[in-house]
Amino acid sequence: MIRRTIRSHQAARWIALLTFLTCIATQAQTPEAQPASSFFARWADFYNQDWHPNPNTPATPPPVRRGVPSPIDAPPFPFADWPYGGSPVIGEPDTNSYPLMTAINGAKSRIKIYGWLDPTLNFSTSSHRNSPVGNDLYSNRFELNQAVLYIERLPDSVQRDHIDWGFHLTALYGTDYRYTTNKGYFSSQLLKHDRQYGFDPSLEYADIYFPHVAQGMNLRIGRYISIPGIEAQLSPNNYLFSHSLLYVIDPFTDTGVLATIKLNDRWLVQFGITASHDVAPWTSDAQPSGTACVSYTTQSANDNIYACANGINDGKYAFDNLQQYDATWYHKFSKTLHMASEAWYMYQLDVPAVGGPIAPQPGNSGAFCRPGQIRCTAPEYAFVNYLNKQLSPHDFITLRSDFLNDKKGQRTGYQTRYSENTLAWNHWIGTTIQIRPELRFDHAWDSPAYDNGTHRNQFTAASDLIVHF
Repeated sequence: MIRRTIRSHQAARWIALLTFLTCIATQAQTPEAQPASSFFARWADFYNQDWHPNPNTPATPPPVRRGVPSPIDAPPFPFADWPYGGSPVIGEPDTNSYPLMTAINGAKSRIKIYGWLDPTLNFSTSSHRNSPVGNDLYSNRFELNQAVLYIERLPDSVQRDHIDWGFHLTALYGTDYRYTTNKGYFSSQLLKHDRQYGFDPSLEYADIYFPHVAQGMNLRIGRYISIPGIEAQLSPNNYLFSHSLLYVIDPFTDTGVLATIKLNDRWLVQFGITASHDVAPWTSDAQPSGTACVSYTTQSANDNIYACANGINDGKYAFDNLQQYDATWYHKFSKTLHMASEAWYMYQLDVPAVGGPIAPQPGNSGAFCRPGQIRCTAPEYAFVNYLNKQLSPHDFITLRSDFLNDKKGQRTGYQTRYSENTLAWNHWIGTTIQIRPELRFDHAWDSPAYDNGTHRNQFTAASDLIVHF
């Protein structure tokens, strides 16, 4: 009864928020709306102009930037430049405007407050959990995956005259808190109580931009998204609603210091030191860990390769102490067709054996070691490919194929190979609403691993709705 009451209160809050946004949308339906004066009227007017743009408005000239032209369009894609983690795109101006900031001060300040709501719905052949699928972990549910608030200031990395600074703060609430939780950051919600909904201050960092180091260096200090890979945990930064198997079990956020140096338009390098993966520096699991990455973009910008050695230390078993070697490759076939591929290899040493005398840490599984072994090395490898076709300025479709070999079962709890194939459509309404329906099929090749280890196959039909504010 208590659990039902809590869920009812949670549902009531999100219904109230969605009702509020619906009221804003209703006010924004009149194309001939007069100039807005009150805060809420200005907020509604932003959506009105975003959803009903005046066809006679002159095209905005492209902003001044340093570097090769952006290879793809954003929107509809989640990024315009081939991405790298741990830094804003050096040489790219901050030209984004958001509904909330426009309502507050006409988007005139460099400090910006914005975010989104991300309610989701999924239907699954599993009756309990969809794991290891993320982010629709809970089967056959309507839920709020993310309610996110950002406060940030981006450094001006276009200019080469003076040192500049920035910062970023994130507050995340929803079911997706479990994918960003670090041990030591409010982690008892997940590690002790396994709550469906929770809060996580996912990102807190400062950026310092040094214009005279090569063609610009950004120094990031704090907690940030683990830098390798195609995907990120914050919903709008991804091609699809659900995540690949590859992403769901790799590191999520790191705390440390990272230098990103743009050598020229083709080469970029990164060096950093962290407290290891998914742990706060003040926990017993923290230890100095190195990060080194290199990014190469061809002169045409049709190809990019980004390779990282991430969180490298002695590799001994600790909370998510993954030794990760990761590489991505982006290739543009045409302005409307490109692919993104990623592969990684990870391992931990001295992982406790399942059923052995040493219990694994909460939130981590043991390894299926050889008979008689108390501890063993637990490796896993994976790769994923996205094929993305732009249909219009507001639409693209994606086919994702993914393979994971959890060789000792330490990351998923099952010693098996997995594959998944997902077909998805991403549709924008203006620049403020995204709808991302998808059909997905997962298969475990060596043993049942879905629906609490009772089935080899799982089919899901799911969608999220991202409302930016």
